[in-house]
Amino acid sequence: MNVRRVEIKSLGIHVPPRVLTNADLEKMVDTTDEWILQRTGIRERHIADPGMATSDLATMAGREAIARAGLTPDDIDVIVVGTVTPDMMFPSTACLVQAKLGASKAWGFDLSAACSAFSYALTAGNALVASGGAKHALVIGADVMSSIIDYTDRATCVLFGDGAGAVVLGASNDDQVGILDYDHMIDGHGGPALCMPAGGSRMPASHKTVDERLHFVKQDGQAVFKFAVRNTGEICERLLKRNNLTGDDLALFVSHQANKRIIMSAAERIGLPEEKVIINIDRYGNTTAATIPLALHTAIETGKLSKGDLILLTSVGAGFTVGSVLVRWGI
Repeated sequence: MNVRRVEIKSLGIHVPPRVLTNADLEKMVDTTDEWILQRTGIRERHIADPGMATSDLATMAGREAIARAGLTPDDIDVIVVGTVTPDMMFPSTACLVQAKLGASKAWGFDLSAACSAFSYALTAGNALVASGGAKHALVIGADVMSSIIDYTDRATCVLFGDGAGAVVLGASNDDQVGILDYDHMIDGHGGPALCMPAGGSRMPASHKTVDERLHFVKQDGQAVFKFAVRNTGEICERLLKRNNLTGDDLALFVSHQANKRIIMSAAERIGLPEEKVIINIDRYGNTTAATIPLALHTAIETGKLSKGDLILLTSVGAGFTVGSVLVRWGI
């Protein structure tokens, strides 16, 4: 089987227009703008209106990515949606997006890896195109985190926002351009540290689970922070070393946007100055599966990402999940 080099052909994003600022949160819970900014780097986040689902955001981002690639929905062979906030347990969000896009020739599936979902979905889409199983893959990271956030819990409600980002993958005409390598890992022992306890087969919805507010995100912030700082840096080092690279070889570090301190800790570990690091958490908060494509869009928007740049995408999320992808940018 011939393995083809795969590149990102285009990028599309969508965030809801409504903005929730730290000042707004000060009126809702016992917190302050200063505390949120100092601990996380977040100033504001976008929040979907009631009734706006993950598939809606994903479809808008996907439609933009397809158009920017100069394609039509019928050119898409497979759709991979990374999300922890599917519209419903089933059918998959990918099915709903396929119908909304009118991508009549595409099959697809959802991928659940929390904040690493886009990295993992990118790798899955890459494998399908590289093997010849698909000509074009639409890879989407989308979450409506506001639907599972308890806005009486000041430890979590300040962190998350809603958004979606999508890329179209296709075979590269240049062997030097595209997705070069990846490294992923999980540590399931960390599962209880960041989870939504109820709503699955272990604890189905009941009056008790609703009364106890178990259908919202629960987090052990200290445990998550420690794991993220250690493992984000480690996986970056490992991937660079395997490819005989150092931080000096990178044009840009595009990390999952959960916490500015975590991002800069990883950047410092691989010797990257802040000007080579994309940070937009102040504008969007943690949008889970959407953070990396939103950060790529910010990089393009600010002129920090150009064709031929070597970039490192890195994520860490609930599970625990960790992922890193090395990309030579081609657009």
